[in-house]
Amino acid sequence: MTDVVLCECFARDGLQHEPDFIPTAVKADLITRFADLGFERVEATSYSNPKVVPQFADASELLARLPRREGLWYKATCANVRAVERALADRAAGIGVGEVSLLVSASESHTAKNLRTTRALQWDNIAAMTTAARGLFRLVGTVSVAFGCPFEGPVDPAVVVSDVRRFAALGVDRIALGDTTGMATPPAVREMIAQLRAEVPEVTLIAHFHDTRGTGLVNCVAALESGVRYFDCALGGVGGHPAGVRYGEGHTGNVATEDLVSLFESMGVDTGIRLGELLETSARCEQALGRTLDARVARSGLHPRAILRRTAGAAQNGEGKDSLTG
Repeated sequence: MTDVVLCECFARDGLQHEPDFIPTAVKADLITRFADLGFERVEATSYSNPKVVPQFADASELLARLPRREGLWYKATCANVRAVERALADRAAGIGVGEVSLLVSASESHTAKNLRTTRALQWDNIAAMTTAARGLFRLVGTVSVAFGCPFEGPVDPAVVVSDVRRFAALGVDRIALGDTTGMATPPAVREMIAQLRAEVPEVTLIAHFHDTRGTGLVNCVAALESGVRYFDCALGGVGGHPAGVRYGEGHTGNVATEDLVSLFESMGVDTGIRLGELLETSARCEQALGRTLDARVARSGLHPRAILRRTAGAAQNGEGKDSLTG
């Protein structure tokens, strides 16, 4: 058991931001590397309409190429019942995912921009999707713009709590709080988590922070200190809105995996990620996208305290220090 469980989101939330199609073989190689790094959860793809998000037109082909092993969960995002049906077909073919992510937005404006519907209709859609899933997947409910909307500004926490309750009533007991354009602050994170733990204690919360305003890591620490154990992140700090559905300005990417792992490990928080291969995989992600990405640790190196702690632990377990295993 690790202290936290990280979900690597490079291949879905990260790549949706990219205007150029990344070859399926490149995606499969990277996701295989993510699995080998020790990620228990990997966001692999989305069953999006290829006309809207061409990046994921290869969802089924990609999933067919991925390694399968016990304890490894691939996740796909589904926006409607048709997407769930595609997920079911892949599952029946033996190439499916273990988790399906269902999306709502906490504001009407973001719902219209991102999902092209209304909140009321999207909730009808969510109910239909949970029924269609037939209990065959681990369902993750994502509440986007949970801490603020790029179009409407502050979001009433009561709306987020209500959305979490509605997910729970539909049997969705894993909830990602999406800070879609980096508006969260540590006090807001602590207050939101405390309220949800008090009012909807049956759900497992997942922290999904973007680093738009440079607050992603401090918000992760606030969530950790508030009892959250599950975190989303993306190598290189990539991601944001789909390339064809633009919202938010400046850097809109996720918390960088390299930076989050380095920070947590330096704090004595076990992530289970193989440090010796993390930066090599980071470099591979940069090669795939053809540019320098935004992880600070990719330039500065891992925190010495993280390396020292992991090396000491490996030595005690009789492992080679170069592996820096989890």
